[in-house]
Amino acid sequence: MSSSTPLEYTTLARRIERLEARAEIRELVARYCFAVDGRDVEGIGECFTRGGAFRSYDGKMDATGRAAVIEQFHGRFAVLGPSNHFTHDQIVTFDDSDAGSATGLVNAHAEVVRNGRPLLASLRYHDDYRREDGRWRFHVRTLAFFYYVEPQRYHEVMLGTLRNEAYPAPHPADFPEALPTWQHYYRERPRR
Repeated sequence: MSSSTPLEYTTLARRIERLEARAEIRELVARYCFAVDGRDVEGIGECFTRGGAFRSYDGKMDATGRAAVIEQFHGRFAVLGPSNHFTHDQIVTFDDSDAGSATGLVNAHAEVVRNGRPLLASLRYHDDYRREDGRWRFHVRTLAFFYYVEPQRYHEVMLGTLRNEAYPAPHPADFPEALPTWQHYYRERPRR
């Protein structure tokens, strides 16, 4: 621990509390995927705080409040067939001034059937977690796509920026091109 770390965060009890919170948040992320794939809308709702929000970077999804989030998922499920969501790397950052608050970034993939078309998706969730009623939940979950494509078009679509083909007209991926770090890097070191 660095000398700038407040004393209360160096205690064994506090460190164990953080490890337990990290494990619970990891399970929250997994529980969300299983609930979405199982069409367990009650389970999805329980993943969010009462005032929680589910959004997408492209603005297609933007619901606030547990009931509105559930209703938004009903709309999604109307066009989705079977799906398989799975997560990979996750970063959780705790708010040192509020033990019941944290943020996170989660890499994920999904295999879905949308409007009768099989699609593959690579995505990231930008999460704001809150502890409510003794459980960690999503307070804000924002979805961003790297790609959303038909499997046979993967090799072609990956060569451009219009990698989101979930809707009738392809549109740009949410990342990495829009990331400030990406833009800064290529301003400093233009591609040849």
